[in-house]
Amino acid sequence: MPDAFHALEETVTRDVTRALAEDVGTGDLTAHLVPAGARAQARLMTRQSGVLCGVEWFRRTFEELDPDVEIFWHHEDGDDIVANSSLCELEGDARALLTAERTALNFVQLLSGVATRTRQFVRAVEGTRAKILDTRKTVPGLRMAQKYAVRCGGGVNYRLGLHDAILIKENHLAAAGGVKAALEAALRQGSSTTLVQIEVESIDQLREALQAGATLILLDNFDLAAMREAVKVAGDRAELEASGGISLKNVRAVAETGVQRISIGTLTKDIEALDLSMRFIHR
Repeated sequence: MPDAFHALEETVTRDVTRALAEDVGTGDLTAHLVPAGARAQARLMTRQSGVLCGVEWFRRTFEELDPDVEIFWHHEDGDDIVANSSLCELEGDARALLTAERTALNFVQLLSGVATRTRQFVRAVEGTRAKILDTRKTVPGLRMAQKYAVRCGGGVNYRLGLHDAILIKENHLAAAGGVKAALEAALRQGSSTTLVQIEVESIDQLREALQAGATLILLDNFDLAAMREAVKVAGDRAELEASGGISLKNVRAVAETGVQRISIGTLTKDIEALDLSMRFIHR
């Protein structure tokens, strides 16, 4: 199997195990009001249109409590879904369905919210060369899940953490002795495949970074005019990323300045969960 599949499988297992331990603890007292061995059917519905994400987390949550549960999906991760439609039906042990319900919904609602918001930004910049990127502003413990949701929404993952890329920010520059010194240290420390990016706050700082050999530069809170000037100054010497104060209202204008990348913390930080519900089906 591909490495990506194994990575996702490990992430799902870790997330679900931790979430169930947190919620269930020593046992679900309320679910035990239902007779042992009783079977039930349920349906997952969406009250909002959006992008589905979290199918594996949803499935694994129920399977942890009832390995024989059957789930019949009508959609897969990354699909556009329409308000008031059925996403899947479930059949299994009634106690297990009741115990797993909240945890499973928490995963799919949150991840669908991330995927939905990401797709809104991706569609807003269609026709430009700009890519929509995520950041490290994620829910603690759910970074891999949220970054997966960004991909389902059509966005691009930047670094997973501090361990797989170098991003030199304002405080790094102050502590390392400036742009040239920080870039030289980064190039000495990283391998030939390590991504090195530097943040700049002015056109003068951009010129200094370019002169020092930077090829990936983050424009921190530049206004539109400054972004357009930065694109002209950089030419084809470096890839530029816009960041700071970007919303659905202005992302198109930012993309039209010519920057190649737009990073948006709100993709994973300020999330409105998609409105989903699970209801038992009475036969």
